[in-house]
Amino acid sequence: MTVSASAMAAATPAHRDRYVDLLRVASLGTVIAGHWLMAAVSSDGIGNLLALVPALQVLTWALQIMPVFFFVGGFSHALSYRSLARRGDGHPVYASFLRARLQRLLRPTLVFVLVWAAAALAVQLAGHGDGRLTGAALRLVTQPLWFIGIYLAMVAFTPPLLKLHERHGWGAFAALAGAAALVDVLRFALGVPYVEFLNFALVWLAVHQLGFLRADGRIRRPAVLAVAGLAGAVLLVAYGPYPLSMVGMPGEKVSNMAPPTLALLCHGMWLVGAVQLLARPAGAWLRRPKVWRGVVAANGIAMTAFLWHLTAMLGVYGAQLALGLALPAPATAAWWAQVPVRILAAAALTGVFVGLFRRFEAPARRSPAAPAGAAPAAPARAGGGPVAALGITLCLLGVLGLSMTGLGGLLDGHSATLIALPVTAPAAIGMALGGWLLVERSGTPRSVRLRG
Repeated sequence: MTVSASAMAAATPAHRDRYVDLLRVASLGTVIAGHWLMAAVSSDGIGNLLALVPALQVLTWALQIMPVFFFVGGFSHALSYRSLARRGDGHPVYASFLRARLQRLLRPTLVFVLVWAAAALAVQLAGHGDGRLTGAALRLVTQPLWFIGIYLAMVAFTPPLLKLHERHGWGAFAALAGAAALVDVLRFALGVPYVEFLNFALVWLAVHQLGFLRADGRIRRPAVLAVAGLAGAVLLVAYGPYPLSMVGMPGEKVSNMAPPTLALLCHGMWLVGAVQLLARPAGAWLRRPKVWRGVVAANGIAMTAFLWHLTAMLGVYGAQLALGLALPAPATAAWWAQVPVRILAAAALTGVFVGLFRRFEAPARRSPAAPAGAAPAAPARAGGGPVAALGITLCLLGVLGLSMTGLGGLLDGHSATLIALPVTAPAAIGMALGGWLLVERSGTPRSVRLRG
């Protein structure tokens, strides 16, 4: 039986930090709105509004809010892992932690991947996969999966980095930030090849580490963090080799996002400091029953909405073309006039996809007596830790690989380079599915498997 948002809101413990739930929803919602706004679709293909109107790139200092989501992830991962460790039921904590954290993330993601893979295969078998818009859509639709791949890495590294945090506190964050800065020095000043890819881990894990600090109440001067981060980002962009945009721009030689840079880490620091400054007034607002019910309801569908929002946007543009409606050149007055209508239509279509696929995001049902936030009833089997570690490694490689390859080359062997190795879309899908099965296997007791 599905539990309603009202019932879940009413059962919220008094000690729950409701602000992090609001931040999770707000960050994903901002990303969705940003993607809808930046997509510049014409009959010639899909472009980026920020590349067409460079003056708008300053908006990414507010719209690039993924650091807040990863910060919230660090907070939640710390609480979850510590809860499992305190329970001390004799089963491997690591495997139980991975399985508990990945269930609501990987199920909707893999359903999205399989549905789109089937659609892409059908389009290519019909000989329509090479059109400008169709080909661009098949490349574009999987690109946001990079965020899920990075998030999987954060889950995987939580136990050792949490121990590092408990031993060194702010020193652990400083070490990650210092390593990220060193990588940029080696990259830009000394020209060391390939070293920049280390910052995919160092920058995002440093932001994740800030979530650990929040979990322990150790971000006591958020204004200092915000000012230091903003000043650092401004100085690096003004005097360093870093571009203004905090998202990737087509054709640019240096991106703050891929790989992440020290400028993006400073951007994340100021965002974290800024949202921490709003925590107290937001906490009072979230105690209102109607507001909290809305946040609970949105949290239950946020990942599904994120996965399908680009599909909805492409569907709106596709409907315009199919109906013969005018598709103005991007960034013109006529194009801007259509923006509100397109966003409303994309939101409505996203709602349809949420209605179809939200069941895959629903948490595993617990017994009525189980406490909120409890891990799945089936404990991790003995020896499940290495299996879970292998599983999550395959998952993150598969998801990252698919974000790079897209779905446009399922039949022709199109590949992209992932950590110096070529990967195709079918191989990436296979790794993600195989990894998910291993994570699930790590959490199934042997006696249950033998009886089955």
